[in-house]
Amino acid sequence: MFRTVLTAAALFAATPLIAEPIKFAVTDIEGLEALQQEFAAFETSLEAATGLDVELFPVSSRTAAVEAINQGQVDLVLTGPAEYVVIKELTDAQIVVSWQRPNYYAQIVTLSEGNIGSVTDLKDKIVTFGSVGSTSQHLGPAQVLADFGLTYGNDYEPKIISRNVAIEALIRGDVQAVGMNEGHLRKIRVAFPEQSFTVVARGRDLPNDILVTRKDLDAAALEKIANAFLNDADSLMAALLKGDDNQKYEGGFFLTATNDADYDYVRDMYKTIGVDTSSFVGN
Repeated sequence: MFRTVLTAAALFAATPLIAEPIKFAVTDIEGLEALQQEFAAFETSLEAATGLDVELFPVSSRTAAVEAINQGQVDLVLTGPAEYVVIKELTDAQIVVSWQRPNYYAQIVTLSEGNIGSVTDLKDKIVTFGSVGSTSQHLGPAQVLADFGLTYGNDYEPKIISRNVAIEALIRGDVQAVGMNEGHLRKIRVAFPEQSFTVVARGRDLPNDILVTRKDLDAAALEKIANAFLNDADSLMAALLKGDDNQKYEGGFFLTATNDADYDYVRDMYKTIGVDTSSFVGN
């Protein structure tokens, strides 16, 4: 009997513990079904590259992502630059790798035949922005105007209006300019083929989307994940681009030499609109 107990104990000790899966979340996708549609192929590719079990973990909001990180419920979170600076402050999440979006910059769009020929012409005029708190539709365009010397809410009147509605208002003359990114302008030119638009101001390339990890993730697992983006970038990118919404990353790279200071420009954007990074804009 004593020998049997010892044998069972020895077998138990020799059996490796089953590692918990690495849970992967994306802040701008709600629901597991949508997350699977975009990232199922990437999940499989990351598993193959790391030898780890990866599990997609849906979050309902940016705030929910913060709570999940702080409670140890999620290991990896893909987020945008505006969200990152808040997540960093609230969780001390650590950077794994940034995901480049080519031609990702903010710009200020007006009518080609309108009465706005330069940024200075927008003084005392109405400028609209898209999704509140968005890097490329709100914070970025506001910073572009600030870089050209116009103070948010003082030198012009900012309004948050959905993009197509804002363009219709621009064509009617109700507003004088719309902030957006380069991809949005391409879509607008298709949607309004009879109208000519002009960019009166462009900003620098925006900081990239970024994959972060909770600060206490197992060091060995983190090393495998980081090495995967370094050594298996082509296969990971090919899998990522199987998602329709992920086409924004086409032609981009996974950038492993990314620092928190690279996002100070985003922190400046928060200052420009008069808020701090202790909470998400619009929450």
